[in-house]
Amino acid sequence: MRILFLSLFLALSCEAAVAGGIKGYVYDSQTGFPLMDATVSLTDSGYSTLTGMDGFFRLKEIPEGDYILKVSSVSYRTYTRRVSVPAGEELMLEIRLEPHRENVLEEVVVEGHGDNNTEPHARFMEQRAAQVMHVVSGQSIRISPDLSVAHLLQRVSGISVEADKGGDGKYTIMRGMDKRYNYLLVNGVKIPSPDERNRYIPLDIFPSQLLDRLDVYKTITPNMEADAMGGVVDLVMRDAPDSLQLSVNVASGYNDLFFGRDLMGFDFRSVYQHSPYETHPPRYNALPADFSEGAVAFNTRRPMPDLLFDFWAGNRYLKKKLGVLLAGSVQNTYRGNNSLFFESGVVDTLKGVTLTTMRERKYSERELRYALYGKIDYRLKGRNKIQWNNAFFNLTDFQVRDTRSTYLTTGGYDPVNGNAALQYDVRSRTTRKVIYNSNLQGEQYLSDDLRLNWSAVYSTASRDQPDRATVLLDGEEKNFESVKTTVYNATRRWKRNTDRDITGYLNLTYDKPVATVPVDWMAGLMYRDRGRVNFYNEYEFRPVDPYAQYGVDFDDYNGIQWIVENPRGSVGASLNYHSFERLAAGYVQAKARLEQLEITGGLRIEKTSQGYDLDFPIGENRPSGKQIYTDALPGLHIKYKPEEDINLRLSYYRSLNRPGFFEIVPYTIVNEDYVEKGNPDLKHAVADNVDIRFEKYIRPGGQVMVALFYKHIQNPIEYILSTDSIRGQDIYYMPGNFGTARNYGLEVDLIKYFSRFGVKVNYTYTHSRITTGKSKRIRDEDGNLKTVTVNETRPLFGQSAHIGNLALLFKDPKTGWNGQLAFQYTGDRIFSVSQFIGNDLWQKAFLRMDLSAEKKFNRGWSVFFKSQNLLNTPVIVYLKNKSIKNQQVPHQPLSAGTLIRQDCFYRTFYLGVRYLW
Repeated sequence: MRILFLSLFLALSCEAAVAGGIKGYVYDSQTGFPLMDATVSLTDSGYSTLTGMDGFFRLKEIPEGDYILKVSSVSYRTYTRRVSVPAGEELMLEIRLEPHRENVLEEVVVEGHGDNNTEPHARFMEQRAAQVMHVVSGQSIRISPDLSVAHLLQRVSGISVEADKGGDGKYTIMRGMDKRYNYLLVNGVKIPSPDERNRYIPLDIFPSQLLDRLDVYKTITPNMEADAMGGVVDLVMRDAPDSLQLSVNVASGYNDLFFGRDLMGFDFRSVYQHSPYETHPPRYNALPADFSEGAVAFNTRRPMPDLLFDFWAGNRYLKKKLGVLLAGSVQNTYRGNNSLFFESGVVDTLKGVTLTTMRERKYSERELRYALYGKIDYRLKGRNKIQWNNAFFNLTDFQVRDTRSTYLTTGGYDPVNGNAALQYDVRSRTTRKVIYNSNLQGEQYLSDDLRLNWSAVYSTASRDQPDRATVLLDGEEKNFESVKTTVYNATRRWKRNTDRDITGYLNLTYDKPVATVPVDWMAGLMYRDRGRVNFYNEYEFRPVDPYAQYGVDFDDYNGIQWIVENPRGSVGASLNYHSFERLAAGYVQAKARLEQLEITGGLRIEKTSQGYDLDFPIGENRPSGKQIYTDALPGLHIKYKPEEDINLRLSYYRSLNRPGFFEIVPYTIVNEDYVEKGNPDLKHAVADNVDIRFEKYIRPGGQVMVALFYKHIQNPIEYILSTDSIRGQDIYYMPGNFGTARNYGLEVDLIKYFSRFGVKVNYTYTHSRITTGKSKRIRDEDGNLKTVTVNETRPLFGQSAHIGNLALLFKDPKTGWNGQLAFQYTGDRIFSVSQFIGNDLWQKAFLRMDLSAEKKFNRGWSVFFKSQNLLNTPVIVYLKNKSIKNQQVPHQPLSAGTLIRQDCFYRTFYLGVRYLW
């Protein structure tokens, strides 16, 4: 037996000794970037593998002999060659695949419809772009743990995210510039926002799986719209593939918040979409019976698991001339948070802040998100083409906020013995946000060197919040037990806004050399007519019996007897208005290309006319207003290429930021602690921007970038709590212009692949300064307290000094496993600007960790896992000053500063199946 085993061992050793192998890299012949997931095989031998993230492959233990090597990848011509494998040696190869002819790239514009959503292609676009940009590839989107566009964007250097009450990313802050200073494109055209107050678009409405890639522009050229001080995000939707392809994803998951408590809901199906004012004749006095019971018919239960489904399918017909693509997504998710919120009284800048109320809130939210996208393109004679894109996005959320408030300075508050005056309030809210965009585009070559590009765009955006119901009860606690709860009041509110946008673009490009230097001359026109209709109506209720007790006189909120205090509602308020914005723009631009130098420069002119008309008079007048202004906006971008894989960039451009529709309307909203007002005199802001960036592209597939940026902003727009200049005692929360501001910083990006492993890391430092007037309490010569105004210099709202990302990647083509562990750090930033000096609210720095993994099987099947917020990172908002007067207040853990708010969102886990055919 020993002899048998020894013989077998020697035979295997001899075979391994004479066996050889093949290893090497596969590249794109045009860009030189590595190709991931390319199939490398030896015909009729059973030897096969896939390339790694750096394009590397290895076939081992191949018997000596001659073989036919075959290399294939989607959208590339199949490569074949005869190879001879030597005994006991590894053959080293470098293979370059040729793209199909229709997939050839000109600059960074995809002329064909192939698979150009890979990481190497993203690096190629960044290298060839005329301005500073980042590209998040479709390949990166697919393996990312992120489900929404907002969370995807936070992986880009210099970008941080604001979350909603469910913890989902909603808005982005770019290079320290608040969300108002950025804009969003879909397939290169701007769309209106469903936000009732602002221009910026809530990014949680867009499911990430419908995207082909994300383009992030940090500088803009004259042929781009100029209202981007921070940057521009372009959602590039999927394109029709060259052959029939189908992809389906199905996933389910759960948020572990609901392992510890129930989801609170209401009967949203029976909520009335229109207020009594709209459904009855004029001058009708509403009765309690005119309001739906469903808005206050609350229930609790454990939610069902989340459900995610998306698909896309496409093909080309008529000899590849007609491309058709259809994509859709449905996401039904449950979210919430456990929130702690403190309110303060009058701020004493001498003695610090006094906390007056502690509110313990539980948010419960169901989000229904669905989207549909379709595209048809047709290649006409020659290089001419026409395409029609249609996109529909809908996000409906049903939210309940359950609050228990404890009064800390009144009602005999005694935390030791459990005595306190309480207030309970429950609020139900349905919010429906819808965006529709239809974009007809064409490109015609009028001659070999003259090209016409045009677009006709129709878009709508709406936000509807029907019958938001709030009910308040007063309570009392003794010895840690509730002894009495009586009804206080209630409100029912309807709000909605609808935007309509019609835009036309016309661009001419003329290729005409100057003294043998190739120059692309461009000129274009744009006109936009945008309008908004805003509706607001609120009814206030008081109880028939103000001493009615819960558990004695009523057991649920529909058992309370009410009187409508304002039976005709509040439609006469200034929140009912029509507004408009008409923008006419034109530009001239030239791009000169030398051997190592590219210069792009030009001038853009934008004329803005925006205004409003209130639907109801205030007194004897019906206010209206209009602003008209024209801006000249130059831009110059220089790209120097000392070596093939190095770019040195220098950019200057001027940009602007317009007031939102809502901000210039003279509205007034009375809140619990302050009055909110619009500012008809609000001016638009203008900024001069300078960027310098060093880029080195490390083959295969790596990248190093170092960037410096500087922004000088005139008339920046920020919200602040301020005192009425006439009455002197009322506090208003309103937008205003605040002189000048400066913002500068540093960005560092690194991407490196090591066959099966990869790392992406970036860091951004941002420093901004703005000076505004603040209130300060001092003592006069007689020792009396008085309030004076002093200047305070602080960072811009929302700007973090330090932002960083780290992603660890793994991909094993042999086993089909790939994964990503991602970390995102955001430093301290101003959360809310106060009227009083030294009392701005700050959001504490946080670290977020997410994880994703995927296992691929044969025949296009794969299983994937995604998890978000694994560290259960809370949102913590605090005041930097601390007062000994708050020592007895519970939940004040900060060693320095005063806790104002803490939101805990918990972790979310998903498991799904993906099929690609």
